[in-house]
Formats: sequence, C-alpha cells, structure tokens
Amino acid sequence: MTPFAPTHFPTSATTFLLPGAAGAIEIACDDAEVEAARVGTAIICHPHPQHGGTMHNKVVTIVARALRESGLATVRFNFRGVGESTGGFDDGHGEADDLVTVAEWVRKVHPEDALWLAGFSFGSAIALRSAKKLAAAALISVAPPVDRIDLAEIELPDCPWLIVQGEADEIVVPAAVFAWIDTLPRTLANPPIVVRMADTSHFFHRRLMDLRGVVKNAMKPFLPPLRSAS
Repeated sequence: MTPFAPTHFPTSATTFLLPGAAGAIEIACDDAEVEAARVGTAIICHPHPQHGGTMHNKVVTIVARALRESGLATVRFNFRGVGESTGGFDDGHGEADDLVTVAEWVRKVHPEDALWLAGFSFGSAIALRSAKKLAAAALISVAPPVDRIDLAEIELPDCPWLIVQGEADEIVVPAAVFAWIDTLPRTLANPPIVVRMADTSHFFHRRLMDLRGVVKNAMKPFLPPLRSAS
C-alpha cells in the first residue's frame, strides 16, 4: 500500500497509509451511520507499542464503537513501528507527532467537525499530552498511566474530559490514578468526569460492554449537533 492522503473522509470502513514524519502511518477510518451522524470526528490512540499495543486492541475498538454509535466518525491509527506504520518507538514524543499528523488530516477532510481525542493506557497519555495543543473538543482517558507520565510537561485540557479507571487494574495503579485526579486544579473549566469501575482489570475483561455504555452515557451531553442539521 502506497502512502497517500485521501481528500475526503471515506464513507465506508477504510484502511490506508498516511504520510507522516517517520514515514507511513497506518489509518483505519469508520464513518457513523448517516441518520445518526454528528459534526464530529474522534481519534482513538492505542496502548504501548512495545507491549503489543495496536489500533486493533479490544479496548480501543470498543471505545471507537461507542463513539460511532454516538454519531461520531472515528479514526484509529498505528503509532510508528506498529503494523504497517514505519519508523520506531520514540518514547511518546514521536508518537505525539503521529497524532498531530492524523489530526491535521482529519481537519482537512472534516474542517467543520469537532475534534475528539481518546486513548487507552499509553494512548491516553499521548491524547492527554496533545489535547490542549490540538484544541480538542472532548477528551476520553481510559486507564491513564499516571505513574509513567511526566505530568510536569502536560498542559491540562479545558474541554469536557472523561477518565475511566478499573479498580482491579493490574498494570496501571488505580490508587495512583485517583490520587493524581485529586491533585488536579479545581479551577479547570471542565473538571474531569471520573468513572471508577469495580472488579475491572486493565484490559476490561468481561467488562467491555460496560465500558461502551460508560463512554456513551458520560459523553452524551457533549455531543456535537447532527450533521444533517449543520
């Protein structure tokens, strides 16, 4: 597959290679159903590339599904060095550049859309780090690895923000996540909506449908208008 940049958002499920700073970025696009489509596109970031994370991760795909069912077009992509994406792991810095490249393409093909960002584990750190810079309209952080993020370099978002954390997470320390949330400034324009999921592991085994419902219900008040009404 030769890298190219489509000039329109695909109307059916499509995978392609987008030119990026480190070479090709593998992209998967899915549009919302026409009758439910809203003026918004969400980019979902996957977990750690060095620990098997890809855009096909089940948590990533269930978040994407929840957002499509809510009316948003969705974009998943593989960070550099994963799948068909070229390059190598860059400790989050190059991966943030990959996200910016994808977001720039989304804004070219959907210039009127609200840009939503979401991420799982490592991907949530990349989305959080980039949310303010990209002027995201909403942010979803699933199992943010706060004990592995340089929090000092993050400019906190001012958009609606959902944080979902399993209380039985064996990889991200739940107590660290909740302690970090308690330190967030009370002056945030949109303090995060925090959902603690009991008896839930890092990969949401047997709880994926519950996660889908959490995302849909928590973010419903912030959905952009219907595309047909725009």
